[in-house]
Amino acid sequence: MVNLSSNLLYTAFVLYLVALVFFGGAIRDKRSLRGKKGLNRWAKLGIIITVIGFAAQLGYFITRWIASGHAPVSNLFEFTTFFGMAIIGAFIVIFFIYKTPLLGLFTLPIGILVIAYASMFNRNITPLIPSLQSDWLHIHVTTAALGEAILAISFAAGLIYLVKHVNQAKRSKSTFWLEIVMFGLICTIGFITVTTAFSVMDYKAGFNWVDKGGAEAEVEYTMPALVGPHEGELLTKENFEPMLYMPAIIDAKKLNTVIWSVAAGLVLYGLIRLIARKRIGELLKPLVKNIQSDLVDEISYRSVLIGFPIFTLGALIFAMIWAQIAWTRFWGWDPKEVWALITWLFYAAFLHLRLSKGWHGEKSAWLAVIGFVIIMFNLVAVNLVIVGLHSYAGS
Repeated sequence: MVNLSSNLLYTAFVLYLVALVFFGGAIRDKRSLRGKKGLNRWAKLGIIITVIGFAAQLGYFITRWIASGHAPVSNLFEFTTFFGMAIIGAFIVIFFIYKTPLLGLFTLPIGILVIAYASMFNRNITPLIPSLQSDWLHIHVTTAALGEAILAISFAAGLIYLVKHVNQAKRSKSTFWLEIVMFGLICTIGFITVTTAFSVMDYKAGFNWVDKGGAEAEVEYTMPALVGPHEGELLTKENFEPMLYMPAIIDAKKLNTVIWSVAAGLVLYGLIRLIARKRIGELLKPLVKNIQSDLVDEISYRSVLIGFPIFTLGALIFAMIWAQIAWTRFWGWDPKEVWALITWLFYAAFLHLRLSKGWHGEKSAWLAVIGFVIIMFNLVAVNLVIVGLHSYAGS
């Protein structure tokens, strides 16, 4: 059952890649460029393959649930694969409403990168720790991920709008920050690249260290240690010593992974700029020149209208109910709780500015992009670096 689950996930990943090619073909189709209505053959094949891939990933989710005996959202691998599946599912629904192939060209890569990012973590099925042995695991985590996935569609639509309207020919704050967003996506590819490379090399470095409770423990690095654990002692003497050691509140092993990912992202980004001689946003601009600005603005806004209440239920209300059951308090200012609140406040401000202040177009698009950056910071930095009650999610 576990092997079947893994094969279904791999099949879904490959099908999403194939579908991405067809959506690219739909954009380049000459009839599409002439502005003819209706979906061309490329777009129809793209959405069919995407739906088949989604069915395969749904099969992965069901078979892993059967194999583990619990909803497969209990660690970072399982949650992130579910998040990626939810992004694809949300895209399929939005596509059939608006029939915009370009949305597939921008949304599918997000889902693909999220799933690839998940595959770098431990994929073993492990028993649930006591605090996770609750039906609220299924309710809270899946609802929160679904809300974030719908908000990811808003990000994709906002990104399309910005690529179309930000003037890439001159230097400006908008050009700079748009390129920073593109660099963040490149860093995700860098994470996948370096993690895969060191995994193939079977790199391992062991440390003794002292956790924040004062207890001694051992940790194994799968990448060269640029930063070491609190009061760490290198056990594998053939590996080089870290440049510095982190305080106990920082998960040094995961921070080390983030540093390597950013470094790899810088190298990849530099190569792209060197070869193309253009900003990444400028490279994408020809793809979006025929898209209707009002359409992507509407998709971005409506995605927030749908995603925000679902996120509110999953990430705040259901989370507080479960926290009361598991930890006998609704709220404890844990890092994950704080960032869930920050995310909620931001999207509440988004809707307020949109409805009361008339923030449409480029302003609204920037808010959609910034909101998803906050979501990804929660997923990556908070899960991987900051130690808290939710640290099990990174295991």
